[in-house]
Amino acid sequence: MRYLLRRGAFYLLTAWAAITLNFFIPRMLPGDPVRSLINRFQGRISVEATESLYILFGLDEERPLWRQYLDYWGNLFSGDLGLSFAYFPTPVSDIIAQSLPWTLVLVGLSTILSFLLGTMLGIWVGWRRGTWADGLLPVTNFFAAIPYFWIGLLAIALFAVVWPVFPASGGYDGGLIPSATPEFIGSAVYHGILPAVTIIISSMAGWILGMRNMMVTVSSEDYVTVAHAKGLPERQVMIGYAARNAILPNISGFALSLGFIVGGTLVTEMVFTYPGIGYMLYQAVGAKDYPLMQGFFLVITLSVLVANMLADIAYAVLDPRTRQEA
Repeated sequence: MRYLLRRGAFYLLTAWAAITLNFFIPRMLPGDPVRSLINRFQGRISVEATESLYILFGLDEERPLWRQYLDYWGNLFSGDLGLSFAYFPTPVSDIIAQSLPWTLVLVGLSTILSFLLGTMLGIWVGWRRGTWADGLLPVTNFFAAIPYFWIGLLAIALFAVVWPVFPASGGYDGGLIPSATPEFIGSAVYHGILPAVTIIISSMAGWILGMRNMMVTVSSEDYVTVAHAKGLPERQVMIGYAARNAILPNISGFALSLGFIVGGTLVTEMVFTYPGIGYMLYQAVGAKDYPLMQGFFLVITLSVLVANMLADIAYAVLDPRTRQEA
């Protein structure tokens, strides 16, 4: 309990620091978002409305910064993330609610699948070291060294241009309206196959290499030798003794990757023009949409912190030494 309380206090302090930075950084960036908004609408917003827009977006220069900071916290606790500049007057929370499910489904399922496949293959390759299974290592090294966007571009060139099996971009057919109908779900799955395979291939190699190296290290430990000497079945020694201890670094890495799921695989979503949070964040940066950027950064930051906290809990459950050291 003492360990969890200390970690909880640490994460609360980190969340406060991250949210404070999230408030100050957009205000330190060059440019005037209100002027950009007026120029974007080209005469549809009168110049007289400028002062009202500054107040509406919480950028009133006559209001002290500390008051803006307190208003920001008050709005956060009430769930008000402001209005988007680029999609004015749509609330930021609505845009996040629209793009978040796309990223969670695509990147979430891809990350979980790549972790499970990569970890299982890593256990098997590490346990069978010195055999033909080591021949998989050059292949995994090759894919681990290639950036996501290169595999994505290669997949588009092969399976959307040369052999037009899958669509090259988008999350669903343009003529459909997002709904829970079988036609829309089938279209969304069809458009998500190519980005999902790209993410799985790119990230699975890292899980294989990490797990394989840890298995090789753990396999030489005394407790594994003792388990063999007891005559325990090989599968039990591999899973119950070697893999159980070797998997701890992978679990930590997996928890971190779960946090970054919300941020989406930014480059992959940009390459496939996929309507997730990563692609929308890219659009927000291009449009200097500070409220939308703040909203996305806030969601990503909190997701990473929650994922880290879950990793700490998992570590404490799997490794009792963690609780004792605390």
